[in-house]
Amino acid sequence: MRKIKNYFKEVYNELVHKVTWPSWAELQNSMVIVMIASLLIALVIYAMDASFTKVMELVYSMFY
Repeated sequence: MRKIKNYFKEVYNELVHKVTWPSWAELQNSMVIVMIASLLIALVIYAMDASFTKVMELVYSMFY
């Protein structure tokens, strides 16, 4: 039980004294970057899916 208590004491100490937390402005900037990157990745995947669908429709229409 002592090891568990010591572990949580060390975790608390590290989170409070050693970790550098971002400021609110840094957090907002990171959020905007993540949202833009997610949107771009989603658009690229949508474009790939739509183009693959059209190619497969063309292939199937030629053979069936």
